[in-house]
Amino acid sequence: MSQPLNDILSKIDEYRKSREWTLYRLAKESGMQYSSLHSMFEKNTQPTIPTLTKICAGLGISLEEFFSEEMVTNFHHYTEDELELLNAYRSMNKQDKKFIQELSKRFSQE
Repeated sequence: MSQPLNDILSKIDEYRKSREWTLYRLAKESGMQYSSLHSMFEKNTQPTIPTLTKICAGLGISLEEFFSEEMVTNFHHYTEDELELLNAYRSMNKQDKKFIQELSKRFSQE
């Protein structure tokens, strides 16, 4: 990469490095082909919104968190199971989120 990364790729790279992940791990966690992600970085191209959404889900953050001023990095205390649940929850619509909230309340009361 001879030229500096664009702002979006730089921020993705910050998140990736904060987790001590390789680009391959980021691709795997995001459900993307490594070659696609690698090419995006090599060519310094902006990801599409659907691609950025996948990357954010892989990182365990929302698009809103990605574009916020503060970087969300405090995920080290979550287990992999908790991160998986959090990522799934974040991708749900409001109705499904409400259902999961009610369901989890019922299980936690038992």
